Amino acid sequence: MQENPRGQLDLLLLAVLRSHPAHGYAIVATLSERSGGACEFPEGTIYPALQKLEREGLVASDWERDGARKRRVYRLTRAGSAALTKKTENWKRLASGVYAVLAWQE
Repeated sequence: MQENPRGQLDLLLLAVLRSHPAHGYAIVATLSERSGGACEFPEGTIYPALQKLEREGLVASDWERDGARKRRVYRLTRAGSAALTKKTENWKRLASGVYAVLAWQE
């Protein structure tokens, strides 16, 4: 059984977009690839989260044409970059605490 880090989806999306703008399907693929398959999210989960991040001003999007297809491409904003830094610090602190609890039992 795989665990989906749903509570950290915003952090993961911002981290993917830090390297370059991407459309939803590419974001899903990058999450899966970078996590070794541990972070598998259906596109139906990703798009509402991206729309929420856009409303919050953390990402922006534009329509781009790829041949005959139009795709919405998302990119990190300055506010999104700052939020990524803060969320990453919070995650590291939490992960360190969880690891300390788990290691204590060994």
